[in-house]
Amino acid sequence: MSTPPVRVLTVAGSDSGGGAGIQADLKTMLACGTHGMSVLTAVTAQNSLGVQGAWDLPAEAVRAQFRSVVDDIGVQAVKTGMLSSPELVETVAALLSELRAPVVIDPVGVSKHGDALLATEALDAVRTKLLPTATVATPNLDEITQLTGLRARTEADLPRAAAALLPYGPKWVLVKGGHLPGDAVDLLTDGSEEHWLRAPRQDNRHTHGTGCTLAAAIAAGLARGRSVPQAVAEAKTYVTGALSAGFPLGAGIGPVHHGWRGLTEEARGDAADALTDHVVTDCVAKIPDT
Repeated sequence: MSTPPVRVLTVAGSDSGGGAGIQADLKTMLACGTHGMSVLTAVTAQNSLGVQGAWDLPAEAVRAQFRSVVDDIGVQAVKTGMLSSPELVETVAALLSELRAPVVIDPVGVSKHGDALLATEALDAVRTKLLPTATVATPNLDEITQLTGLRARTEADLPRAAAALLPYGPKWVLVKGGHLPGDAVDLLTDGSEEHWLRAPRQDNRHTHGTGCTLAAAIAAGLARGRSVPQAVAEAKTYVTGALSAGFPLGAGIGPVHHGWRGLTEEARGDAADALTDHVVTDCVAKIPDT
């Protein structure tokens, strides 16, 4: 009898186009050597042009899915995505608070196309109930503004952005600076040390699912016993390759390629070149006492 693989649970919404949400998470978890499981929180009508509709599942259905997986199969890490209503945020936060497994919170606020995926009235529940359960929170710059009011416009603003979110309770914050010009730079910090992660910016508009993919890859790394800095660095490498290999789909923005590691070097193209060039530069600096 073979040994069961490492198990990771995603609690998120469905993307009918297959590029983000539950679908991206499960593909990423498989690509990162883990067994992915899911708790569906919402169904969206979504394609390369945007989100045409979204319907939340009842909190009872979310709770039942979670208990069904956790109580029988067990989990070694959990990742959350789209939780659009206060009721869903509070339901999931209560379930996560009972776990000992690491938790990656992706505080999804808007889609790649600018469609709102988090109700304004749910923001307080995210701050006070969900973020305290996080081993790692992975906000982008728009989500930092949504949650804290702080607007980061340059790389030098990233430490302030992280410092604004840490008081809400996550053990680590990964501020994603992908919307800034220049290299794709992210800052990981727990308030006592900083890890700066850089990768060459990929000349590819097909980036749908980037945030979901990164958070799912971090969760897979944590489930496999990596430290937070190790899991984040490995996830950054994985998502950089996926971004390079992103492909057109439909008439709008296509998805990243979750299976890029299985492509031939010729098919990988830029992704193979990018990873030859030391994709991630992880500079660690202790924050001096003040």
